[in-house]
Amino acid sequence: MAKANITHREIVEQIQRQDYKPIYLLMGEEAYYIDRIAEYIADKVLTKDEQDFNQTIIYCTRETAVADVVNCARRYPMMAKYQVVIVKEAQNLLKIDELAIYAQNPMQSTILVICYKNGKVDGRKKLVPAVEKVGIVFESPKLKEGMLPQFIAEYLRRKQVTIEERACLMMAESVGSDLNRLAGELDKLVLALPAEQKRITTDLVQSHVGVSKEFNVWELRTAVANKDIAKANKIMFYMEQNVKANPPVMTVSTLFNFFALLMQAWYSPERTEQGMMKHLDFRQTWQLREYTTAMRHYSALKVMQIIGKLREADARLKGINRGNLTDADIMHELIFFILH
Repeated sequence: MAKANITHREIVEQIQRQDYKPIYLLMGEEAYYIDRIAEYIADKVLTKDEQDFNQTIIYCTRETAVADVVNCARRYPMMAKYQVVIVKEAQNLLKIDELAIYAQNPMQSTILVICYKNGKVDGRKKLVPAVEKVGIVFESPKLKEGMLPQFIAEYLRRKQVTIEERACLMMAESVGSDLNRLAGELDKLVLALPAEQKRITTDLVQSHVGVSKEFNVWELRTAVANKDIAKANKIMFYMEQNVKANPPVMTVSTLFNFFALLMQAWYSPERTEQGMMKHLDFRQTWQLREYTTAMRHYSALKVMQIIGKLREADARLKGINRGNLTDADIMHELIFFILH
């Protein structure tokens, strides 16, 4: 019986011990861990020489038949103990549940890896329980925003690199929750590090993200959290002169995410540091600092009003009830409402 809620790291450790399963059903909204597990199996189970004859990758389209996958999986390995069959884009298989018949009696010499992205196989159908009996069912959900800094720190730690707190926040917010893209951007930063330097700074992130050192959406967010009216207006003036690098819609989105989490902080069941971190899914204490600062300046009622104003500004920037207002007019009105 497969272990419930098995993690990416536990699967990797099993493979390191050569504890292979005949079927791996990897599914979920987050492609990153699905790709990493499939790549690890492809790299580690067979030697380079064995891979030539015993490793098959099937890229599924709407025309791919389940029978093609099964026929491939039922072959015997050549001059090796195992063959590896990796089925990519399995969400395109129209009758994927028919693989349950194979799962009921899988080849012990085949390691079948099914990569099902952007969703998951219906657990009420036959395939999931059939795989659970003989192999591994792994679900890869999207990471919540509060968990991104932990992912960044752990990813870099494996490369023996650290990152400044502010730089970590900038990466999380500028790249977002697409972990494959985030990992790629982090790899670029690691390569850009000067010799002997093992810490990623805000300067390094800013130079690669392409934003001004002092006048950017993250500094605006900090100014707003601290209710620093003079600095917020100064940043807004700069951003108006550099709209291409600072799209108003992105600014509104960043502020919306901040105030949405601030509202959650206000309604945390336990308003201690530990309680709010748990409620917001934060893993590092520094993530909470701007929110506790903002709570001293913005009541729960004001935050609710700001969220409504942010929704209105977003709609106006997209042409709804805009009238004769320019983007600059909309943003000035928004920032004034937030800070006063």
